[in-house]
Amino acid sequence: MRVVKVPLGSRSYSILIAPALLERLGAECRKLGLGQRCAIITDTNVAPLLAARAEESLTAAGFAPLRITVPAGEKSKSIARVQECYQQLAAHRLERKAFVVALGGGVVGDLAGFVAATYLRGIAFVQVPTTLLAQVDSSVGGKVGVNLPAGKNLVGAFYQPRLVLCDLAALQSLPEREFRAGLAEVIKYGIIYDAPLFRRLERELPKILARDAGVLAAVVARCCEIKAEVVGQDETESGLRAILNFGHTIGHAIEAISGYGKFLHGEAIAIGMVAAARLSASLLGLSADEVERIRALLAATGLPVAIKLSRTNRTRLGEAMKLDKKVSAGEIKFVLARKIGAVEYGQKVPAALIDMVLAA
Repeated sequence: MRVVKVPLGSRSYSILIAPALLERLGAECRKLGLGQRCAIITDTNVAPLLAARAEESLTAAGFAPLRITVPAGEKSKSIARVQECYQQLAAHRLERKAFVVALGGGVVGDLAGFVAATYLRGIAFVQVPTTLLAQVDSSVGGKVGVNLPAGKNLVGAFYQPRLVLCDLAALQSLPEREFRAGLAEVIKYGIIYDAPLFRRLERELPKILARDAGVLAAVVARCCEIKAEVVGQDETESGLRAILNFGHTIGHAIEAISGYGKFLHGEAIAIGMVAAARLSASLLGLSADEVERIRALLAATGLPVAIKLSRTNRTRLGEAMKLDKKVSAGEIKFVLARKIGAVEYGQKVPAALIDMVLAA
């Protein structure tokens, strides 16, 4: 088993990475000294596959789990769904020593984490990410929240889990589209922080797409190490952590104007990263060769790398970007790359250049 530590003082926690970890969920929670009552928040895709095993593990360790199942998909990240979860937690009398288990992908993790952060002013929660995207990105670092019609993740908190348990066996049953979408975030880590990782992804992509267990374990662990290093230095995104948003300014806006559902998160981010690479070429001198390497790797992964937008929709996209959390004094700030493995955050980009890149 690989163990990655997230160093946050008294709120530090471990990320456990190995196959067949779900059966250890109860035992690992017992080590944390959590209260007996707990809730598993999951979705309609994951519940039939994994929820019973999670419940059995928790029950065997002396816990009394409640299962809350929400509809699968981005639309469950809503205030209305949060309120429904609150009502079920209250009906089952979960107290302040109780805890929440987030069993699912990024949507479930963000929703369950926000519920835990705000119910009774905060109860413990444990992340059990079941998608590649969630294992390498959204389950680590404590960003939790929900969407508004105006934009993605506009309501949320920084609230760290007590434990992240990455069962690599869960990835074997992941639908192909979901698996490939998760690779967008994996590729992002290579672009923003680790050129050798990017080269490894180029070299070993066939094995990764075949879900080779050994390669996946190493890649997931490396991505978690990178995120842990970044979050350990900048928990609340006042500086360095912003580099994790490469491709997300445009990507989140694409998700918003397409109604949260047409594109998976990783698909929208893939388009956003190619656009950010082209902006980087214009503003920071990213070489044409590296722009093409980024585009080619995403395309070889089976992800979209461009989107056709009418002028009207480009205007809508620009308005959506202005609602991004990283906007400061009305200015949209981008993360741009000088080279693969090195990026800079807080970059101002002229609106005309954004429009030109999207039009192309």
